[in-house]
Amino acid sequence: MKKNHPIKLTVLSLCTILLMCTEYVFAESTSQQVDWRLPGGGKIKRIRYLQEQPKPAETTFFAAAAPTSVNANVIDSPPVDGFVPWIVVITTNKRLDEMELEAVVEPALAGTLTASNIQDNYAIGIFDTGASSHVFGYENAVMARLFNSTYKTNNTTTISGVTGSVDAWVSQPLGLFIKGFAALEPNSPTSPEAKLRSTAGFAGESNVSILLGDNPGSLPDLATAIGSPFSVYFNTWIRNDNPITITRKNRQITAPDIQIYSQDDPATPSYPYKLPLELRPLGGISVQYIAGIDFDLNFDPTSPSIIIGNLSQSLFFVHRVIISEGSNTFTDYHRFMLDTGAQITVVGSRVAADMELNPDDPDFEVEIEGVTGQTIMAPGFYVDSLKMPALGQRLEYTNVPVVMLDIASPEGGTLDGIIGMNLFTEYNLILRGGGLFLQDDPVLEFQRVVPPIAGDIAPPPSGDKKVDMLDLNAYSLLWMTTTMSANWNPKADIAPPGSPDGIINIQDLLQLAQNWLAGTG
Repeated sequence: MKKNHPIKLTVLSLCTILLMCTEYVFAESTSQQVDWRLPGGGKIKRIRYLQEQPKPAETTFFAAAAPTSVNANVIDSPPVDGFVPWIVVITTNKRLDEMELEAVVEPALAGTLTASNIQDNYAIGIFDTGASSHVFGYENAVMARLFNSTYKTNNTTTISGVTGSVDAWVSQPLGLFIKGFAALEPNSPTSPEAKLRSTAGFAGESNVSILLGDNPGSLPDLATAIGSPFSVYFNTWIRNDNPITITRKNRQITAPDIQIYSQDDPATPSYPYKLPLELRPLGGISVQYIAGIDFDLNFDPTSPSIIIGNLSQSLFFVHRVIISEGSNTFTDYHRFMLDTGAQITVVGSRVAADMELNPDDPDFEVEIEGVTGQTIMAPGFYVDSLKMPALGQRLEYTNVPVVMLDIASPEGGTLDGIIGMNLFTEYNLILRGGGLFLQDDPVLEFQRVVPPIAGDIAPPPSGDKKVDMLDLNAYSLLWMTTTMSANWNPKADIAPPGSPDGIINIQDLLQLAQNWLAGTG
């Protein structure tokens, strides 16, 4: 009987496949399924490019090609979608006495963990400056053992999104702590699921009330998001030059390395260029929850901890945004929110009207799924330029993709827009919190880096800044390997973008074909 032998691909056969892939890339559909994050817990599920518009390369982490110069002042054609600042989140029982409403800053873990077997029972969340309160999705809240009388109240609040709203439970005060993916052990064939190394290095808040997602049933689960009530008290270093990939529940997730520092920590790194921010509405005093008394004389939180002062729910705003489209230049937009939880950049309808953008004639369209599971279509455009004045060097972009969408502002009405993470894929960032009473204003420090190129894996460990025959040869040696293979290389698993499938196959070669000969090497 004839035996079946595994197929070994040579570089020559891979070259043939590469040519086929290249032809396929140029012939592929203008409609693409994606999974991109939006403000308010929404997601973009599909993007459709119009036939007459050139299709740019998308990324959920880095731009497809490195810049020609690290010191270049202008970024042309940033990607439609940017990175997601994923973090590790754990909870403890640390709280103060009743009617002690303010959150307590904790530079290290405090209290007893709410979850058992913490090596496996940790949450993956988003470092989300666009969230006015902290949110735990239902699945993560169950895993953290938060659905009992110790941690869950009988009070609910409403989370509003672009397609409607859902209710979430208000928690009792507890401790909330985060760290970047460096907190996790590297994946290996013997440990395919990332495990928590230890609880050392976590920082956060105690005596903070959060929102717990209700059982979603057929609806999407709420995203776990650690919002501005955390970032206002800390310095957060986001390193796009050091991505970390982990496997969690059979899904590969890549995030920039994120490190948390106390505001007065002299070890906090510093970058020379600074984008001034404002905490708005002005007048924020502290992070605290609102409590009410029930028939049993219990003082339970009736709303989660938020930045509170003269008005509530303060968030981070860019002090000024300048946009040009055709002969129109507008220099006084000051209602753009900085949202690390949004992968895309948004303009409101007022701004779109100023630029004479026609929603009936967009450059692309996106399908948005809200917290209720309902979907809407929103138009997208490429505007000529977007600038943000900064100290030392301004941030400037040309041919900028934006989605037209009206988002509620914490100051009332709607935002001018949202600055999303697609504009920062080529930067390392340091978000210095602040803006509360007697604090300095917050600031976003930045420095441009040369990002890795998807597919640039040879020579190891970091490639040579160019996708070429060396990389094709490396892929031939990795063909059909999986996360369980002894020679597994997670940097080679680049498809589907944003959610690699754990196998080196034709989908990865499609991405390689898109980036062929890209780079500066």
